[in-house]
Amino acid sequence: MAGNSFGTLFRFTTFGESHGPQIGCVVDGVPAGLRLSEADIQPDLDRRKPGTSKFVTQRRESDEVSIVSGVFEGFTTGSPVGLIIHNGDQRSKDYGQIRDQFRPGHADFTYWHKYGLRDYRGGGRSSARETAMRVAAGAIARVILRDLPPKPVIVRGALITMGGHGLDRTRWDWSQVAENPFFCPDSEAAILWAEILEKLRKDGNSAGGVIEVVADGVPVGLGQPIYGKLDSDLAAALMSINAAKGVEIGDGFEAAALNGVGNADEMEIDAAGTPQFTSNHAGGILGGLSTGQSVIARLAIKPTSSILTPRRSLNRFGETVEVVTKGRHDPCVAIRGVPVAEAMMAIVLADHLLQARADGTPLTTRPWDKKEI
Repeated sequence: MAGNSFGTLFRFTTFGESHGPQIGCVVDGVPAGLRLSEADIQPDLDRRKPGTSKFVTQRRESDEVSIVSGVFEGFTTGSPVGLIIHNGDQRSKDYGQIRDQFRPGHADFTYWHKYGLRDYRGGGRSSARETAMRVAAGAIARVILRDLPPKPVIVRGALITMGGHGLDRTRWDWSQVAENPFFCPDSEAAILWAEILEKLRKDGNSAGGVIEVVADGVPVGLGQPIYGKLDSDLAAALMSINAAKGVEIGDGFEAAALNGVGNADEMEIDAAGTPQFTSNHAGGILGGLSTGQSVIARLAIKPTSSILTPRRSLNRFGETVEVVTKGRHDPCVAIRGVPVAEAMMAIVLADHLLQARADGTPLTTRPWDKKEI
């Protein structure tokens, strides 16, 4: 099975299955001399881990990460950083009933058709359990974004719709994201979402959502045209997340309803002589290169496919069956998708930052050309 690695200069490879003994990843391209320990990684894993509220899966995993290579006396050595998380709360018996059935909305049928077999225990390799290692790799990317640019790059994410219910952007408060189980910046919307999702959960149903990720402090010029554009790499990274069904940058699909005047991000010089934009319809990327504005992306996540409501499907013998997926599942997988989406954006930005350093891209404001008088 190929396709388990992502990135160019900052590159990581994940391994392991949902119900295997452990999951892990190898992160290559980490510069030497960065201060790094498990304490830099664990907080992000704690935000993603299961069992943190009644609105996520009740599987109990500590998701405690161990650095097994690439760090000596608290600093990165330049060699690959190896990370391991041991699985501790697998209940494979929950999946015995569907070992020969294809769950609607899952990768069961496609994996079986491609490989002739599948790990039915929680989805095996296709499980969102794999995303814990993306978050771990993303935490290392955050260290790069913190220590190497002229000023730190800050990546933050939030859930902005749940089950088709949005929020009021006039009440957006980043401090609220850590104060509710939905990573929602609107405290009033979070209260409504709790009522809606609790009813769906009791009904054996699920909901989708939209995640917004914002990176502040991004230098101008990150990206590699023509086929290594920052936004194309970012879209690929976000679309690789489990249950992702759509990605947009900046205004995204709404830009198609604007005219040229309304969509243009005008420029001006501020009092300090620094170029700035008066709007950000482009989401901080023009021509595949960062503009220096906030990089903004949104990710659409489908409803969780593992539900208790019976759904019609087939088994591997070609017989029609009715599938009920038991076990412990997220009623809205988009919730725990927020730290995963943050991680993937951080990984892309760290990768392109290292590429920019390698090709000599200036990471500070380029001086203006002076006109000859």
